[in-house]
Amino acid sequence: MSKRLTKRQKRLLREQGVIDIKNRINHSKFNIVDITKHYDLTKRQNKVIAAYDDNYHLVLHGVAGTGKTFLSLFLALQDVVEGHDDYNKVYIMRSVVPTRDMGFLPGSAKQKAQVYEEPYKMMCNELFNRGDAYDVLKSKNMCEFLTTSFLRGTTFNNCIIIVDEINNMSFHELDSIITRVGKDCRIIFCGDYRQSDLTDSYERSGLGRFLDILNNMGGFMRFEFGIDDIVRSDLVKDYIIQRLEYIE
Repeated sequence: MSKRLTKRQKRLLREQGVIDIKNRINHSKFNIVDITKHYDLTKRQNKVIAAYDDNYHLVLHGVAGTGKTFLSLFLALQDVVEGHDDYNKVYIMRSVVPTRDMGFLPGSAKQKAQVYEEPYKMMCNELFNRGDAYDVLKSKNMCEFLTTSFLRGTTFNNCIIIVDEINNMSFHELDSIITRVGKDCRIIFCGDYRQSDLTDSYERSGLGRFLDILNNMGGFMRFEFGIDDIVRSDLVKDYIIQRLEYIE
């Protein structure tokens, strides 16, 4: 693993008064909600936080409603806003390849992408308990939404990259993302193969091949989320249980 201090070590140093937490927004009312204190997290979600604190890259995979993206945004934005490390920005990446469904939406490519950006806006606003949080983060250049369509030639440094809905990405897209990662970066992959919108069998198999490669690499921790991790609502949990039983 990296020789940089882990968040556990930095937390101890903060408690000893050696280093300070700095709100990079410099606004007393712009503080992220500590979800470890305000939400009932599952054992697996707590293990994810522990692995992140130990400087691992993450793969969060499993059924819907288990908080994979929400948890990832919390960890990433907490680091960036509170200045825990050298990360300056959070990138949220998602596939909106025009040959699927984006091309049928009106407007420019940027306007089309805004439809896919909306869930992250809602999550950020909830994490900071204010309706303009996402807009503030973007205006401060601390958060940016990107599509996989325009990554060629880009190198990402000093940032945290959240790759969401990996179940809808081909191997080529996933490969393009990870080969863009530069110095002092963290990357988190989130998704659920059960919800893939890909129709081509070879494209659908790309995620499995990509995860096999990550499994053979050092520095990654993979977590499989199941029924017991569903936190979105009781309705969603009951539905997924019944759906799985129906499919089986």
